[in-house]
Amino acid sequence: MSKKVVFLTGAGMSVESGFKTFRGSDGLWENYPVEQVASHEGWLADPTLVTNFYNMLRRKLWNAQPNEGHKLIAEMERDYDVSVLTQNVDDLHERAGSSKVIHLHGELSKVCSSDDPYNERYIRQLTPEHSDVEPGTKAGDGSLLRPFIVFFGESVPMLEPAAYEARKADVLVIVGTSLNVYPAAGLVRYVKPGCPIYLIDPNAVAIDYMPNLTHIQKGASEGMRELVERLKK
Repeated sequence: MSKKVVFLTGAGMSVESGFKTFRGSDGLWENYPVEQVASHEGWLADPTLVTNFYNMLRRKLWNAQPNEGHKLIAEMERDYDVSVLTQNVDDLHERAGSSKVIHLHGELSKVCSSDDPYNERYIRQLTPEHSDVEPGTKAGDGSLLRPFIVFFGESVPMLEPAAYEARKADVLVIVGTSLNVYPAAGLVRYVKPGCPIYLIDPNAVAIDYMPNLTHIQKGASEGMRELVERLKK
């Protein structure tokens, strides 16, 4: 039976692909305050602005390509039972070939009902050819179509399935997200006692409280190359 390797990925995973995220050093994404374009209050205040913002962001996503780190995670499925729990809203893991991906914060390539966001009947997959949503477009239930994104302040419905995967991990690998950022820190608590944990992040991290954690202080692609070699031993 293959070892279960669970990845938890964050903003640093997609940096090498040139795709920006909210958690930049200036706290802005494309010069918009997060509260204006990624909160329920922002959506209610100006749904046209929010719709157009995500239309713009989607066009940038289609031009981004999976980096070597994404591809190495996908390739590990040949030897391991791999699950990816990602805080990223891009589809770069899927495009790299990963078959089991749980999106904690939603998916940029989808839109949904603003009244019932997780009702599958009203979730629509967008394509590069038909990417833009006209402001005012309605979902099947008559509410406005909104981005299929977990806005700041909203609950994270996929957290429970992610915790279930974390409990099964024989190895947990955290790439591009801090152990101080929710939900990363919370999901670490679900792994089995003694489960090896690898953190791939170029920044220094205080890990004294976690003796089973190995810090690979490199970027996503370079760190993934080292991880693959370590797991072979």
